[in-house]
Amino acid sequence: MKTGTCELCKRDDVPLTKHHLIPKQKGGDDTALVCIPCSKQIHALFANRELKQQYNTIEKLQVNAQVQTWIGWVRKHNPVDIRYHGKGGFHK
Repeated sequence: MKTGTCELCKRDDVPLTKHHLIPKQKGGDDTALVCIPCSKQIHALFANRELKQQYNTIEKLQVNAQVQTWIGWVRKHNPVDIRYHGKGGFHK
């Protein structure tokens, strides 16, 4: 798995995944490299329709209040210590 800097939370040396800025199911093919926790959080917060219509760039995601709260939280934690617990969210 590729590691590097997450385009959303800006943490360094984290495993990255391709996030479709407009979901594939909605016809998108542009991607951004984000860490796995950020990818999961994006999809927990927003429906595909919202991602296509409102949050189709990293910049638009970053100004959302819920995403800003998420970024503040995730930047304080070691990526190895973050566990995803379904719809309940993330826990350290």
